[in-house]
Amino acid sequence: MKINIKNAFLIVIAMNVFMACESTKNDTPETEPTESAESISDQTGNNQVIFTKAQYELAAISMGKTEKRSLSNLLKLNGEVEIEPSGIATLSAPLGGYLTTPALLPGEKVTKGQRLAVLEDPKFIELQQQYLESLGQLEYLEEEYKRQQKLRDQDVNSAKTFQKVSSDYKILQARIKGIEETLKLIGININFLKKGEISRKASVYSPINGFIKTSNFNLGNYVNPKDVLFEIVNTSELHVVLNAYEKDISQIQEGQELRFSQGNESGYKRKATVFLVGKASSDDRIVPVHCHIADGDQKGVLPGMYVKALVETNAAQQNTVPSEAIVKYNGNDFLIRLVSKTNDNYFFELVPIKTGTIADGYTAVEIPGMDSIEGQDWVVGNAYAIISAKINSEEE
Repeated sequence: MKINIKNAFLIVIAMNVFMACESTKNDTPETEPTESAESISDQTGNNQVIFTKAQYELAAISMGKTEKRSLSNLLKLNGEVEIEPSGIATLSAPLGGYLTTPALLPGEKVTKGQRLAVLEDPKFIELQQQYLESLGQLEYLEEEYKRQQKLRDQDVNSAKTFQKVSSDYKILQARIKGIEETLKLIGININFLKKGEISRKASVYSPINGFIKTSNFNLGNYVNPKDVLFEIVNTSELHVVLNAYEKDISQIQEGQELRFSQGNESGYKRKATVFLVGKASSDDRIVPVHCHIADGDQKGVLPGMYVKALVETNAAQQNTVPSEAIVKYNGNDFLIRLVSKTNDNYFFELVPIKTGTIADGYTAVEIPGMDSIEGQDWVVGNAYAIISAKINSEEE
């Protein structure tokens, strides 16, 4: 809070106060001071300010007492919005191929299981042919295996012959299983293939619900197995990652609630809950703090957005006053106490204080040397009218 002694209203009050102070000195005989004035002088010394009743009412000064409030220290953190690992998918073509469908546009909505691209390549045909041929061989080997097993049970054939057939049978089973999994990987329907329907096309399907973030190839492009076709993000699985310094990390725990906002928003109206605190810091001594966004507070939040957050720590019951009650005088913080009043005058005292936590318009205060500040009458509204009057009086 800044003192504006040029404010016309305060100057008028200050002049009136000064005149009142001079009048009080002239009107009160030095040999017979009033009891209250003498008491005030003893208690306040140079910190005394006297207002007449009219000046008090004109300044619209309001009084109050300290309040016990649970205030927390506020830790300010910055970070950004990220997607949960389960909400990100990167798709490629495991065997490569030529893209035969148009590229998808970034921002397009997709659903889990939706076909996103179709590719063609001669090796798809060769792979299906190998699969069908292996199925035919397996049928023969299966019968041969059963026959040799019966002969071996009757001790007709040699153990070596049975072992050779058994080995060939198991190797072919494994080969068929491997080809089958490869065909599933490239999106070829095994049931259709077993009916003899060979396809030259392979498909790429979406593994999650979400939106296309990037689409890297167009119709007719050849895609290598290592190339990324699409990136998909599920924006319903967002969380906030805050950057905390090592010295502050002990004040943050899992399950702790906090308030945050986007960089262009005023106030901290969105809520989140800490679900993971990093166990190691980076080279710049920063530890990541991961937070779930509260239901209903994800609207308008997108991946990569900058956010700022307030984390409340070390909550405790403290003596507080409205922050506007604290005034600056000669570089120090003061509260103004009403020491006493008569029918005509109000006697105020500037009391030096130590300030603490500030939250929600209240400030924690301590008064060195005062056993109890509870029950005292303090100026909580328009306190600077008194300070301004004192300053002007001193200048006069």
